[in-house]
Amino acid sequence: MFTKIIDFILHIDSYLSLIIDSYGNLIYGILFTTIFLETGLVVTPFLPGDSLIFVAGTFASSGLLNVYLLFALIAIAAILGDTINYTIGKKFGEKVFAKFIKKEHMQKTKDFYKKYGKKTIVLARFVPIVRTLAPFIAGVGEMEYKTFISYNIIGGISWVAIFLFTGYFFGNFTFVKENLTAITLLVIFVSILPAIIEVIRSKRQ
Repeated sequence: MFTKIIDFILHIDSYLSLIIDSYGNLIYGILFTTIFLETGLVVTPFLPGDSLIFVAGTFASSGLLNVYLLFALIAIAAILGDTINYTIGKKFGEKVFAKFIKKEHMQKTKDFYKKYGKKTIVLARFVPIVRTLAPFIAGVGEMEYKTFISYNIIGGISWVAIFLFTGYFFGNFTFVKENLTAITLLVIFVSILPAIIEVIRSKRQ
């Protein structure tokens, strides 16, 4: 199962082409569901996000998909996913974590989201795994819902717009078409680069 997921991520352009050929307009529902699950369930951070949106944009540049419909659906999926994730964290997270985490650490989490929550919710969108955990932890940390939903919308729209329209506007370039798999891997690498840098900094400290 894990091997198949890795293969899908590494060759996402080939798989997406196959899905479009096989299912036609159902691809919109498949993309919506994938992004919703990737952002909405803390147990599915392994699903593709940045690379999937970018590749979908390149297919839209070829006329196979409607870029504006894609943008609307994926943005809604991203925002709705984070909202569900936040709600789950707020309702059940503290009860679960109370068994494993000390009260003072839980309080530090709440204090962190009061101080840095706005920035975290927006920037976390651009880091795989972190974007799946951030809204859940925001719920656990009891971040004010009005504040959360505002920055959730800003982050969700910005994230989808950047990756989708980058793929859309550069997708027709010959170099991009001929090297789409390599570019997709580069997108994945750039996405996880901040996390790698942070790990290196932590080890040095």
